[in-house]
Amino acid sequence: MTDTAPRAKLIFLLIDGLRLDVAQVALGYLGHLVEVGQASFHPVQAELPSVSRPVYEVLMTGTPSSVNGITSNQVVRPSRQTSLFHLVRQQGGTTAAAAYYFFSELYNQAPFQPLHHREQHDLDQPIQHSRFYWDDSYPDSHLFADAAALQRHHNPDFLLIHPGGVDTAGHQYGGESKQYRNQAIAMDDLLAQYLPLWMEDYQIVITADHGMNGDGQHGGTSTAERAVPLFCISPRLRPGVYPEVLPQLAIAPLVCQLLNLPPTPKMGEFAIPGLET
Repeated sequence: MTDTAPRAKLIFLLIDGLRLDVAQVALGYLGHLVEVGQASFHPVQAELPSVSRPVYEVLMTGTPSSVNGITSNQVVRPSRQTSLFHLVRQQGGTTAAAAYYFFSELYNQAPFQPLHHREQHDLDQPIQHSRFYWDDSYPDSHLFADAAALQRHHNPDFLLIHPGGVDTAGHQYGGESKQYRNQAIAMDDLLAQYLPLWMEDYQIVITADHGMNGDGQHGGTSTAERAVPLFCISPRLRPGVYPEVLPQLAIAPLVCQLLNLPPTPKMGEFAIPGLET
């Protein structure tokens, strides 16, 4: 980020629990953007353990669980790593998130207390403007409306949007169920409504933390649990389908490149097909 050029801005859309094969068949609007040369698509292998809180830390810090210590959903403490939120703030940018409360516990304060932490506006926090949900049944439509309000009122340089409906459907009905696929289709419809509003001003990264197996679980090593999608909308990434499987650890440094941020020393260096430096 510099004072002499327009500040790069990015929306990070994390669709919880969306496995790769379902994303490929259910996300028709995103598929359209790839077909018409407005987006790129990459398969990603999620880090282990393939559970939510550890992978949130992977995506936001570019460090594995063996380094960052967030090894389970039951590890409830603030992150000890430098996250994308920290990096944006260090460069004078504004951060925001509409997300599950685990993100509040990782990057603002723990434990989460709904009465006090549901909505936060504190310029000294890593996530400066936020609306957090704690009920797994919180509708994705409401979450997108929360995100749109944050974007409209605060114009953040880095906005995390984290809907949980796909993951919830997967746990209830399994990753092979029609309910799980239908929830992914409903997510695509929300993307079709909101992305056109944001694409002119923001680069957009869309991915998932983990997948979902047929038993309605994740955390293990199977392809259903680890294979997730990555869609990118950015002038820095040539549109197209790139079959090379990216490690999930590559996503945080990729976001750093798209935002012109210096990566942390703990982030690895990865070749991203289609990235123009």
